[in-house]
Amino acid sequence: VQLQASGGGLVQAGGSLRLSCVASGGSFSNNVMGWFRQAPGKERMFVASISWNGGSTLYADSVKGRFTISRDNAKNTVYLQMNSLKPEDTAVYYCAARRSAGLALASLRYDYWGQGTQVTVSS
Repeated sequence: VQLQASGGGLVQAGGSLRLSCVASGGSFSNNVMGWFRQAPGKERMFVASISWNGGSTLYADSVKGRFTISRDNAKNTVYLQMNSLKPEDTAVYYCAARRSAGLALASLRYDYWGQGTQVTVSS
């Protein structure tokens, strides 16, 4: 499975961005999908996860109520809608795919990773 993330950029605090991640080369609709982020000098952190059919989602406490993960299996795409952005949301955002069923927070439970897209939130 190859994952291609896009949609990052520079935005002012309080603004919004929508990230997209297109999957190819596998059975996207069978995969749990997730978003992670990594700020400079910090570990990669869980952001959100979504089940194969979109029926279940999981969010990090730091983004709950501001970010929304969704997917369109017909387009092999997972999205991360980010609203009310804060400077502390600045990071490289990665999408990931998990072969096994069940939402997961730990990065080691994901099998495939995209290349990352930079999100910068200015104050």
